[in-house]
Amino acid sequence: MSNPLKIKTSSAWVESVISDFDRFLNDHAANEKKASSMAMSMVAHYPDRIELLENMVDLALEELNHYRQVLRIMLKRGITPLPDEKDMYVNQLVKQIRKGSDHYFIDRLLSAAVIEARGAERFTLLGQHLQEPALASFYKSLAKSESNHFELFLNLAKQYFPATEVETRFEDWLVYEATAIANCPIHPKLH
Repeated sequence: MSNPLKIKTSSAWVESVISDFDRFLNDHAANEKKASSMAMSMVAHYPDRIELLENMVDLALEELNHYRQVLRIMLKRGITPLPDEKDMYVNQLVKQIRKGSDHYFIDRLLSAAVIEARGAERFTLLGQHLQEPALASFYKSLAKSESNHFELFLNLAKQYFPATEVETRFEDWLVYEATAIANCPIHPKLH
């Protein structure tokens, strides 16, 4: 499935990340931890939705493994992990999640889908621009994972809600995402 994002990441973002890659790695590690936690939060909120449950446990473990991989890269480079910072992009998106059981559930799935789509796009760019072959290869593999996660969240939404409702609401989420990414400063962070 092609990436549906409405705004492409600028070359200025790539340059910012490459010029301060150590800072980016700290933020990337934090995002992997948060992604694992988000998946486990879905497990806690929806234990009766078996397919979701199984997929979110697998996702939590995969994201935690990504965190471990990024942490190893950091430690090999002599980078000390820093405390997590708030993510302006994610916080803007979270404000768009509606109240009410069904609205909340579909919005959690679709917000996760757009976040994963952005991660796939940005990791692809890093895989293309990083000069260290091992790092470039690592980010290319992460881009594939993020793309798979994007599809996973979209497919889960379609399992629990009518396809037309998912498609309509996903369009809303693509607009929210475009606004959120446009509002973020260009800095050496994932978002």
